Amino acid sequence: MTRVRGIRGAITIQENNAEHIREGTQELLQEMIKRNSLATTDIISAIFTLTKDIDAAFPATFARQLGWDRVPMICLNEVPVPGSLPMCIRVLLHVESALTQEEIQPVYLRDAVNLRRDLVE
Repeated sequence: MTRVRGIRGAITIQENNAEHIREGTQELLQEMIKRNSLATTDIISAIFTLTKDIDAAFPATFARQLGWDRVPMICLNEVPVPGSLPMCIRVLLHVESALTQEEIQPVYLRDAVNLRRDLVE
């Protein structure tokens, strides 16, 4: 049975420029697709958040380059909690999937693995 599921992901980048944002966003999204056996048509929507030190480009722009031109997306600022992980792009994907909640694989890459060590292999 197919259900609506949420999948979290995050990645850090080294510099606040469009190329690093593109590279990080696309790496993260491609890994989320791969680990959860998704097709672009399975994606309902995407919510991106960026830490306040990232403002050179919208991650949604680079998701569209992967063929996500019909996926509703929005980009927001992450809550600037003191001491939180800098230079971080986060995403919440809403998808249609036959996977159970336990089978869904969140993806945390680079320094973002520290956000949810309990979920990272």
